[in-house]
Amino acid sequence: MQPDLLNSAQIAHTSHLIRTCSPLVHCMTNEVVQTFTANVLLALGASPAMVIDAAEASQFSAIADALLINVGTLTQDRAVAMQAAVESANAHHKPWTLDPVAVGALSLRSDFCHQLLALQPAAIRGNASEILALAGMSKGGRGVDTTDTAADALPAAQALARQISTIVAVTGEVDYVTDGRRTVMVTGGDSLMTRVVGTGCALSAVVAASCALPGDRLDNVAAACGLMKQAGAVASANGAGPGRFVAAFLDALYVEEKA
Repeated sequence: MQPDLLNSAQIAHTSHLIRTCSPLVHCMTNEVVQTFTANVLLALGASPAMVIDAAEASQFSAIADALLINVGTLTQDRAVAMQAAVESANAHHKPWTLDPVAVGALSLRSDFCHQLLALQPAAIRGNASEILALAGMSKGGRGVDTTDTAADALPAAQALARQISTIVAVTGEVDYVTDGRRTVMVTGGDSLMTRVVGTGCALSAVVAASCALPGDRLDNVAAACGLMKQAGAVASANGAGPGRFVAAFLDALYVEEKA
């Protein structure tokens, strides 16, 4: 079955929902991207929080509207805290999103991410190599960099989504968001987004926020991807390099939030 193409009306609708609902997103993310991730969520109208102690993380997941688990700078202590947060989120019926950074390439994160799959993430967001590795169909990419295209990983994403009844977003030059039965294709963006640290990780936080919104979760996750691509295209339009791109990207997200 051919993927549906995400339309601008759905992006605008989800942007409005984020602004009006202002979901509180508990981001257990990697140290490299915490500030950028927080600023992206704030620009869109969501509310970020970074709580990483095991005891506090468990408590906070019960309060937050959504939880993000990003294993970019995973340690054994953080794995304990993340699992406690996930278990608490599940107990309090709060959706959580998994970003399996560099899964397949390293054993600690690979084993941990496969363990977390049994705890039913609401969504998974990764690049093509990460999704292929998580589905058991490859050994991963080159560190955090993908060596596969999103289209190549789409069958793996669909199979994984069906297997654990979740939404899988495999992102790249073109994004594909699927529940295993229906798939939405998201186009746009700009290659400059790959020259700035944290755009993918921040997208996972926006995906987490979208999982807390009312309405169709697949459409909301696809629109989260669309929001980021749309802002990337706007930010790159003036020919900025990576430094000015970051500021322009946040401004573009904020303009969308204010529209």
